[in-house]
Amino acid sequence: MGEDVYYITSAIPYVNAEPHVGTAYEIIACDMLARHHRMKGRPVHFLTGTDEHSLNVARASAERGISPQEWVDEMVPKWIEVWRRLEISNDDFIRTSEPRHAERVQRFVERLRERDEVYLGIYRGPYCPSCEEFKQEKELVDGNCPIHGIPVEYLEEENYFFPLSKYQDRLLELYKERPTFVMPETRRNEILAFVRGGLQDLSISRTGTDWGIPLPWDDRHVIYVWVDALLNYATAVGFGTDDPLFDRVWPPNAQIIGKDITRFHAVIWPALLMAAGVDVPKVVFGHGFVNVGGEKMSKSKGTGSHPFELLDHFGVDSYRYYFMREIQFGQDGNYSWESMVDRHNADLANGLGNLASRVLAMLGSYFDGIVPEPAADAADDLPTVIEDAVRRYDEHMAVLALSQALGAVWDIVGRANRYLVEKEPWKIAGEEGRRDELAGILYAAAETLRILAIVIRPIMPGAAGRLWDQLGIELPLEDQRLPGDATWGGLAAGTTTTKGDPLFPRLDS
Repeated sequence: MGEDVYYITSAIPYVNAEPHVGTAYEIIACDMLARHHRMKGRPVHFLTGTDEHSLNVARASAERGISPQEWVDEMVPKWIEVWRRLEISNDDFIRTSEPRHAERVQRFVERLRERDEVYLGIYRGPYCPSCEEFKQEKELVDGNCPIHGIPVEYLEEENYFFPLSKYQDRLLELYKERPTFVMPETRRNEILAFVRGGLQDLSISRTGTDWGIPLPWDDRHVIYVWVDALLNYATAVGFGTDDPLFDRVWPPNAQIIGKDITRFHAVIWPALLMAAGVDVPKVVFGHGFVNVGGEKMSKSKGTGSHPFELLDHFGVDSYRYYFMREIQFGQDGNYSWESMVDRHNADLANGLGNLASRVLAMLGSYFDGIVPEPAADAADDLPTVIEDAVRRYDEHMAVLALSQALGAVWDIVGRANRYLVEKEPWKIAGEEGRRDELAGILYAAAETLRILAIVIRPIMPGAAGRLWDQLGIELPLEDQRLPGDATWGGLAAGTTTTKGDPLFPRLDS
């Protein structure tokens, strides 16, 4: 088992359209977690990718008069470019049309067949083309898909089935033994109710299309897209062909997904793994939706803003910070341009940015940019406040409470700004005999900035790096470790600082 490696995965989105702000929300959360665990000194494997064997992709490509493969080859670079602009630090990117994925998926389903976990039958019932999911009648709302609100299709076709129903008790035992397997609590309760209500066997193949991975024993069938897609988490780390890699990384520590696909990941996925004799993930976390105007953003409805629209105006650090701070991770939340401006100006420009500008300007004016010697008791309660905030930040990150983690960090920002107001170093600078006192105050303020640069790096790597450079610290920021290097007293007197440009210029609405 991969006890040492922190393996984190995002869901892999369909590439039937370009990314929007809602799809980017999830990948930022994953990246924040991955960067945090790297700063904890832990090896990290962060996987994302694209789900390409979708009938929606086949339909979209047909409308363009090109093949599905040509469509996805055209679309995938657009997703990769968005992740690059967002400074996503993934270690691997899996495409489900890749040969490495197809070969390993076929090995997995062959293992299921060898274990008597596959049988041939006829599927009759409702199917949502947008979800690409077989539905149960009890789920429908006035005959429509409960997620997309569109009429379902009624299918009757030959499929190979996985006996999901026989895993009901084993799944319930899993949820009982590991209460944090499904997070947050609201998702767990939904899954418990769903499984207790009874499970139906699952179609694992489709006929009538050649866009997909053929079943290895019956090439009239392609593997159902959701089985194909779920297996990316295992195929990307070598299932069936690279045992040393798989054994080192598996199982995932955190699988971050949207709440609308929690059932696939918290019911079907662990049952498939149990059937194949593979360890299940440690945590499946179903986050909420990013809403605009009270409605979930949607590629199919054209209601999602492209991330570039916001990145060009707010910059990557403000963008990343806003969505992780504004929307409590695990719940639905609303986004608007106006709230982004307000959050940027309040927290970043007036908060952290103003703190850095004032401290670095005063160091330049009063000490020629050189960090002075610390003075006993000059820091007041700043070391205690920081120690408590860093502890709470670490605790929140451990349970995927990302918004609360950033709230703990901003407790440091707020206290540091109040500290300067209370101490009034700009007044002390003009008074005889108080230079040592001034030195102690500015050392404490600069040391606070050093610690802030470390703890904001997982969410705002660019701003953290700029602040670190302005502080003039020779040790690379990427070599700093949490929590040890975020303890008080690490800034060396004599370090040469530079004021530089503002970290976060104010924005007009």
